[in-house]
Amino acid sequence: MTQRGTAFPTRPVAQLLGSNGPIHAVAYSASPGTYILTGSDDRSIRLYNPSPASTSSISISNSITSKPASSSSSSPGATPPPPPAGRLIQTYAGHAYAVLSVSVSSSNAHFASAGGDRAVLLWDVSTAQTIRRFGSASTAASHTGRVNCVAFAGADDALVVSGGLDCTVRIWDARSGSNRAVQVLADARDAVTCLGVTAGAAAAEVLAGSVDGRVRAYDVRMGRCVTDVFPASVTSLCLARDGRTALVGTLDSKLRLMDRANGSCLRTYEDAGWRNEELRVQSVLGGRERWVVVGDEMTGAGAGTGGGGGNVGRVWAWDLLTGKLVATVSVPWGGNGGDDVRKKVVDRDGKEKERKNVVSCIAWKDGGFGDQFCVGGTSGVVTVFGQG
Repeated sequence: MTQRGTAFPTRPVAQLLGSNGPIHAVAYSASPGTYILTGSDDRSIRLYNPSPASTSSISISNSITSKPASSSSSSPGATPPPPPAGRLIQTYAGHAYAVLSVSVSSSNAHFASAGGDRAVLLWDVSTAQTIRRFGSASTAASHTGRVNCVAFAGADDALVVSGGLDCTVRIWDARSGSNRAVQVLADARDAVTCLGVTAGAAAAEVLAGSVDGRVRAYDVRMGRCVTDVFPASVTSLCLARDGRTALVGTLDSKLRLMDRANGSCLRTYEDAGWRNEELRVQSVLGGRERWVVVGDEMTGAGAGTGGGGGNVGRVWAWDLLTGKLVATVSVPWGGNGGDDVRKKVVDRDGKEKERKNVVSCIAWKDGGFGDQFCVGGTSGVVTVFGQG
């Protein structure tokens, strides 16, 4: 058996094209993680196979020939050719505003989506049709504002959980014909930004992060709520596989690994060059929970100063146990035209604004062979990274 490498994956192996606006959400299909779903500002959801049609294996055409350093970043110099484009399999249209979150069922037969139109939709993957639309304008149990996050829960993904701008977490029955929420959790004092659900058939615990600087853990069966308080707004939440720890991102430029049993902070991840004080930037546990991985709002030291200037985004990775920074990965703007293709953005005063390559959403491939992750953001292009 070939031993799995321990180096953080830094090589762009594919780019996913087709979005007409920023990407707000990315998600891999369930194990082995063959496909990637993206949620876009253009109101569409797209399903991709990141493996290019022209090659039988990404790893062959993009093999790494040199030993990666323990702390890696793209060196300045000649711009490498863009990675091959992945294959667009299907486009799903049903939202009236931007798609802000997607979640894939464990069977890969369905996925849920949520967005700026206050809608939570359940989709059939193969037919590209919506099965359910949870809530309606005339239903008191519906979200009354933008829905920021969505996740499956319960045995066989029988439940869909959503959180939104209306400060509520709502639980929906994915099997019944009712469009009313079966439970509404209204403890938050500001917008709910992120969700976490304990894994397994007995998943009865829902975690919700919110702008009021709280992570609330709801034991749905016992009717209990445990609250952890943070010094800044919570914008990212990622549960470990065993559910005992949680990675929490807050708008004070810190990521914290929390012990859920006693609420203590096990480790803090930060760097002088990484700032997160304004935007919702997602963080995940990657590489079978060896690394803490996060995007970049591009306001910290050195942002936009590398090759390509504001065209280049960044992904940061720390060792989970030691807290040492192990990689800073450059993310190209991407697209068929290369790094220089960017839509102009005009401010209210009529002056052109600089568009930074903010990397706001990230997903790690938990199944299959080898380490791989994908990122998206303001460029509208999803870049897939692997070890070659």
